[in-house]
Amino acid sequence: MTSTRREPLPKAYDPSSVEQRLYAWWESSGYFKATPNPNKRPFTIVMPPPNVTGELHIGHALTAAIEDALVRYHRMLGDEALWLPGTDHASIATQMVVERELAKVGLTRQELGREAFLERVWEWVNHYGDYIDNQHRRLGASCDWSRDSFTMDTGPSRAVRETFKRLYDKGLIYRGQRMINWDPQLQTVLSDLEVEHVETDGALYHIRYLLEDGSGHLTVATTRPETLLGDTAVAVNPHDPRFFAYWGRRAVLPVLGRAIPVIADEAVAMDFGTGVLKITPAHDPHDYEIGKRHGLPEVNVLNPDGSMNDEAGPYTGMERFAARKAIVAQLEREGLLESVTPHVHAVGHSQRSGVPVEPMVSTQWFVDVAPMAKRAREAVESGAIEIVPERFKATYDSWLRDIRDWCISRQLWGGHRIPVWYCDDCRHVTVAVDDADRCDSCASSHISQDEDVLDTWFSSGLWPHSTLGWPDDTDDLRYFYPGSVMETGYDILFFWVARMVMLGLENMDDVPFQRVYLHGMVRDAYGQKMSKSRGNVIDPLEASDRYGTDALRFALGAGSAPGNDMRLSDDRLEAGRNFANKIWNAARFVLSVLEGGELAGWHGAPPREHREDRWILGRLDQVAAEVRESIEAFQLGEAQRTLHDFIWGDYCDWYIELAKVRMRAGDGAAKVVLAHVLERSLRLLHPFMPFVTEEVWQHLTAALPRESGAHESIMIAPYPAPSGVPVDAQALADISLVTEVVRAIRNVRAEFRVAPSQPLDARIEAPEAEHDAIAGEADAIKQSASVGRIEFGASGPSQGSVRLVVQRTVVALSMAGVVDMAAETARLQAEADETARRVSSLEAQLTNDAFVSKAPAEVVERERQRLEVGRARQARLGELLADLAS
Repeated sequence: MTSTRREPLPKAYDPSSVEQRLYAWWESSGYFKATPNPNKRPFTIVMPPPNVTGELHIGHALTAAIEDALVRYHRMLGDEALWLPGTDHASIATQMVVERELAKVGLTRQELGREAFLERVWEWVNHYGDYIDNQHRRLGASCDWSRDSFTMDTGPSRAVRETFKRLYDKGLIYRGQRMINWDPQLQTVLSDLEVEHVETDGALYHIRYLLEDGSGHLTVATTRPETLLGDTAVAVNPHDPRFFAYWGRRAVLPVLGRAIPVIADEAVAMDFGTGVLKITPAHDPHDYEIGKRHGLPEVNVLNPDGSMNDEAGPYTGMERFAARKAIVAQLEREGLLESVTPHVHAVGHSQRSGVPVEPMVSTQWFVDVAPMAKRAREAVESGAIEIVPERFKATYDSWLRDIRDWCISRQLWGGHRIPVWYCDDCRHVTVAVDDADRCDSCASSHISQDEDVLDTWFSSGLWPHSTLGWPDDTDDLRYFYPGSVMETGYDILFFWVARMVMLGLENMDDVPFQRVYLHGMVRDAYGQKMSKSRGNVIDPLEASDRYGTDALRFALGAGSAPGNDMRLSDDRLEAGRNFANKIWNAARFVLSVLEGGELAGWHGAPPREHREDRWILGRLDQVAAEVRESIEAFQLGEAQRTLHDFIWGDYCDWYIELAKVRMRAGDGAAKVVLAHVLERSLRLLHPFMPFVTEEVWQHLTAALPRESGAHESIMIAPYPAPSGVPVDAQALADISLVTEVVRAIRNVRAEFRVAPSQPLDARIEAPEAEHDAIAGEADAIKQSASVGRIEFGASGPSQGSVRLVVQRTVVALSMAGVVDMAAETARLQAEADETARRVSSLEAQLTNDAFVSKAPAEVVERERQRLEVGRARQARLGELLADLAS
């Protein structure tokens, strides 16, 4: 592709014929590449690496749209803008999909063996890693693909091992027993992020624990009767007078008959259940903490697959939920089950396998993160890192204050294997960056590596510096670190962002990025979370195919605000496509009038003799300033709204129409201003809608005199700044008045159904200042509002006319012979009556608690929207009828 396109702009904008061609040209031209440049300010964004397990979803598309807008903006500002792409190996997710593929041919990973299984994993990674990169290209992501990284690449892998060893040598990584989340199906530890708490219809079982001395019993309430086999105490609150007499006594554990103590602990809730709590330290995080305080033993009653182990007595080997039913039946037979009541409670489920998670005490590798968490908190408190929006600072700080040791080991095959070797001879533990072949204590070769792999978040926590060459001292690391912005969803502020801060400070002694921008979740049109089960998922690639990538990006950006969820609907996507088409059609008109015109000065100093020229150029300066300010404040949705309103409204709907009147009279100055404003507008919009702006810009600049220092692509052209010419406030006020007058006349024509071909005569009474503006733009008013004659002067009420008041100007429109006023009054009154009935019905429905509580949320939301529209129409009809009556 050449830098400019000289063939005519097609009648209709076809994204499919533009997007791939332009992207291939951009990439092959090297526009995305970034290299250290001491003469430029660096701007760095490291892409949150999507899991290499399939396709990008709409949340990834939002991330791409936001980050690409920021990168393109800073590239146009002249910064050395690096957007570093990559993917995450996602151990659990990748292992699951590969195991599913093996199951199709009747194989398991155990039958295949670890080495052969990992070969299959790499085949999957190599296929889908490229697939995800190409999806990002489809979304217009201007990443530096020469730096494309994967968390299992050699560089990041070395960084993982280096970090592990450094933390181990400092005593911050250790192996020990702690409470973890266990997935019985995948048989691995899960991070908190991989556990989803689902409201579940369960039961509360009230069970009698007989006192050992035979003097009575205590009744506990539990949702998990099978765990009583691991009880090591019964607890009450020390402030609960009901149980003062029970402290220090012993109860008999049902089923197993083991005597356990009755203890007092303030963590027991007096108002839940019976006020008596069974303590199972090995299977409940709450009980685990109580057990630590009281020195209770931890009895694990579950096997890794979720079945009952040897500690379960008669229920050994039984599946956990089958054991629950059997134990309940035994308790009932023995008279120890007082009651069973329905109980809805949140049950942790594995995000990966979907099965209920078991809290369990297990021997794992942990990181003592308290010292790093303190530094991470201080980095935000001091302002070294800014969190946008600011309200998430408190959430971040609270999580780091209460942080627990981080479990980093996973019982998987894919991923970064823990760099620890155990000696069979001296039992020494060797930790090394490079693979060890001998014990570093006794030099024995009888060593074996730990079977577990590291939590995926451990490697992704190093992402901002491991991708730039750490632990080596590279030019990239010195120039591009710390990053400028870390943009991601608010849902992983704790699990990823905080860990990047901790590990960045630990390894680099500097923050990993200067600002954190948190976007919200993309929901459907009714505010519901998108999910395949609801059938409301929007596939970003399908949306791009249907509406165009620019339309998708604009729809996502228009609804985004820092930290807030957004709603995406077909209407928004349609609006994005309509905007692209509006720009295209405006460009076709401008290009059609440029032929043979004198266009000198279009680039830097357009003429300002005419009121409307001073108005549109002043508005352009205002918009350039507002958009820059919005982008710098991460208010990208506001920046897009400003540009949309200016381009569609001020430029297309008003200035082009005003210019047409002058050009018909032979005034060529309007052509220069038309070209100047369109070219600047395209550059302002480019970060948000890169494809249509580049395509139109190429055609436009090819039709204009070439300026010195011209750029080959819009994406490397300077981002527009205000011109520095003072804004003509009077011109802005004058044209604002004219547009209001035209809009008011158009509204009347629409309400009374007057055809565009039927001109209406007008008499206008205006004070001197407003009179000059309206008289000067009389021809434009006639053309824009289909007005016949315009007369100036005082006009009282007259039969057959409708009077409008705009600011201090009165416009009387002659309807005589055009509209049957009596018939129109009757028609509008009938519509008002019907609207009132509809509004009343909707109000009654929406104040009915039965409807609001039982109807689907999307139905209730739709009815609320209908009520809002109805009330607005009711108010407008009242205004019209009042006008007619007067």
